[in-house]
Formats: sequence, C-alpha cells, structure tokens
Amino acid sequence: MNLARSLTLTHSDSTLIARCQKADIAAFNEIVARYKGKIFNYVYRMTGSMEDAEDLTQEVFVRMYTNIGSFRAEASLSTWLFRIAGNLCVDAFRRGKKERGVVTSLDAPTRGDDPDEAHGTRDVPDWSHAPTALLSRKELGAEIQGALQKLPPKLRSAVVLHDIEGLAYDEIAVAEGIPLGTVKSRIFNARVALREHLRPYLES
Repeated sequence: MNLARSLTLTHSDSTLIARCQKADIAAFNEIVARYKGKIFNYVYRMTGSMEDAEDLTQEVFVRMYTNIGSFRAEASLSTWLFRIAGNLCVDAFRRGKKERGVVTSLDAPTRGDDPDEAHGTRDVPDWSHAPTALLSRKELGAEIQGALQKLPPKLRSAVVLHDIEGLAYDEIAVAEGIPLGTVKSRIFNARVALREHLRPYLES
C-alpha cells in the first residue's frame, strides 16, 4: 500500500511539473503548498534563522519556476528542490563569511581532519539515542538547533536531509552531487559531533 501511495505521489508530481512547464500558476502553487514546509524546515536547520529561512524558501521556489523548463525528472521533484535549497544555503554562508571578512573554507573540518575522508569506509551507526531523534522533545529543541549550527555546512546538510527530512542515502547523493560513500561519511561525522555537543543531555 505504501508503494502504491508513493507511485501515486510521484505521478502527481510529474503531472504538476508538466503543467508548470506550460506556465500553469495553479500547478506551481500546488507544488509550493506540498513542499514549502519541508524546504523551510531544512533551510531553517541549515541557517538557524527564521527570517533567512523564509527568504531562502521563497527563493527556492522562484528558482524552481524559473528553471522548470530544464527539469528532466532525472531525480524526484523533492530531491531537486533540496538541491536548490542546499545551493542557496551555501551561497548565503559564503556571503555571510565574506561580509564578516572570514575566509575559512566551508569544507574546514571541526578537528583538523577531512570530514569526507574520515571514517569513509565505516557504516553509519544506528544509535538508539541518536541526537536528532531528540527533536521531538520540545525542551531540547533549542539545544539541538544550536548543536546543528556548530557543524560545518556540508555535514549539517547531510544529517538534516537524512535524520530529519528522511531522505535515503542515494537521494542525498543526488541532491548534494556527491558519491554515496561521502554521504555516509558526512552523516557519520555529523552524528559523532552532535553526540559530543549533546553529551550532557544524552547521559542524563
């Protein structure tokens, strides 16, 4: 039944895209209504700012509409939207660093090693007390958001897409334009870092 539901949603997305490519505003509005919440949540987790999240979410859908003619369904609509959102977040981070006169690379790891290389051959552990699972606990929401903001953007994006938005590894690989092994590596390192930041809460 889940498979049938998934196929129905996919077909519906395809129909909306086809209509949108013919400048159907109603179809565009339906896409926005369907995905605005998920995109806003992702952008907010990435930026930590409600105002920035609102602005960037709007920009995601403006770019989607502007470039809808080139969409060829090589990925799902949601994956494409997350890719647009991720690129906009990276651009925002770069602008912010430039304005503050900071030249540190976005790829800079937290402990002096390369987050894409470290643990590259390991499996990502399935922790029963994974930090992101605590998002359902209102009292820890602010602490978890703060811990996410301490991660390098690429690690943050991978763990948010997987542990919060529920994307599969292969979908993240497409959205981020990176190999599957890199996706697993980033999620592993992000979880390790989050666990360290939230250790007092996890131990209690």
